[in-house]
Amino acid sequence: MYGYLSEHHSFGESEEIAGEYTEELAAEMLATTLNVEFDPDLSWDEKKEVYRISNKIVRTMNITQSAVGDKRGLWTTVLAAAILLGEED
Repeated sequence: MYGYLSEHHSFGESEEIAGEYTEELAAEMLATTLNVEFDPDLSWDEKKEVYRISNKIVRTMNITQSAVGDKRGLWTTVLAAAILLGEED
């Protein structure tokens, strides 16, 4: 029914922490669209690994890319792309 992409630029975070943050961000964007209150700590069902938002079960996933920068301080670039495909009714 919904698909959200979220982007997060960080420094010094592991892929796991950055990925979890972006999942929370996407769930919060959905809650905003639905005009419902959202607290990631209260909405997260750790046992089932889903969010509960306004009596809806929301499954999230992340694909996270990170890079270790050049030790001399030169720029490092990470490029990511995503495509959302919808099903026709």
